Amino acid sequence: MLSNRAAEVAAIPAGVEGAKCGSDKLSQDSPKSVTKTDALLRLFRDLNVWRRGDQRAPHKPLLVLYALGQLQSGAERLIPFDQLEGPLTKLLEQFGPPRRSFHPELPFHHLQRDGVWEIEEKVPLTRRKGSKNPLRSELRKWSITGGFPQPLFQDLKDRPEAVREIARQLLAAHFPDSLHSAIADATGLLLDTVNRSSRRDPEFRATVISAWGHRCAFCGFGIQLDNADLGLEAAHIRWCQYGGPDTQDNGLACCSLHHQAFDRGAVTISDELKILVSSRLHGNSSFESLFLALHRAPLRMPNLKDAHPRRDFLVWHRSEVFRGEARD
Repeated sequence: MLSNRAAEVAAIPAGVEGAKCGSDKLSQDSPKSVTKTDALLRLFRDLNVWRRGDQRAPHKPLLVLYALGQLQSGAERLIPFDQLEGPLTKLLEQFGPPRRSFHPELPFHHLQRDGVWEIEEKVPLTRRKGSKNPLRSELRKWSITGGFPQPLFQDLKDRPEAVREIARQLLAAHFPDSLHSAIADATGLLLDTVNRSSRRDPEFRATVISAWGHRCAFCGFGIQLDNADLGLEAAHIRWCQYGGPDTQDNGLACCSLHHQAFDRGAVTISDELKILVSSRLHGNSSFESLFLALHRAPLRMPNLKDAHPRRDFLVWHRSEVFRGEARD
C-alpha cells in the first residue's frame, strides 16, 4: 500500500513541468504545479527522523542512501533483511552516533511510516514485548524483504538525476560536508557532485581560519600559497545539521586530516580544551606523530577570545560524534 504522500507523487504525470514547490505540504499544490522530480525530492526530504534533545539518529537516511545505491547498481527492488543487516549496521557504526549497540531492524521497520518503504511479511512476525517492532531474529529467520514500493521504485529508476539529487539532499541534511564522499563510497552511490548546504554562512571558513591564526587547532599545520591557505578548513564542533551555528565559538581551523578525524569521531576536545584521541584509532608509524603525540595535549588556542570553543558544543561532540573511549 502506498501512503497518501507517495500516492500523490505517483499520480503526477511523467514530464510535467512547472514552478517548483513552494509549500511544505504537497497536498496544497496542484499536481500540475510541480515536476515528478520535485515531488520525489519533497517525499524524501520530509522523512520523519527520530529526535530526542540533542541526540542524532540518522538511521532512516542511511537506510535510504544504501537502498539508493542498490538501485543504482541494478539490484532487485526488494532487499532481504539478512543481506541488508550487515552493511546497514556498518554504516550505523561508522556514521551514526556512538552507541553500545546498533539496531538496523528499527529503520527497516519504521521507514514504512514515511511512505517510501514497504516490507513483505511472509508470515506473522513475533514482536518485541510491548512494542510493534519485529524481532531482528524473526526478520532473519523468514528472510523478510523490504524496499521502495513498486511505483516509487520505477519512478526512481526512470530518473537517475533525481536519485542523485535525493542522495545529495539527505547528505546535506544529516551529515557535514567532510563525510559526504565517504558515505557515498560506503553505500555505493554514484554522485556527480555534492551540493553544499544553502544554510551555510559563506564567511564561516574565512572567519574561523583567521581567528585561529591560519593554523590547525590540533597540529599547528599552516601553509599558504601567496595569500591563500592550503589544506586548511573550518570544522563545526556541533554540526549545523543538528543546530550548530556558523559562529566562531562553534568552529575550529583544521588541516584536512584532522578535520576528517574530528568529524569521524577519532578525536575530540575535553572541557579543559585538551585533545583526546579515541582508543579505537590505530595506524602505522605516522600514527604516533599525527595522533598519539597530540593525545591530552592542549588545543592550540585562537587569537580571539570570542572564538574559544563553547563548552556545550564540546559536550555535544563528545556525546554524539566521538567514538569509543579516550586513550589512557
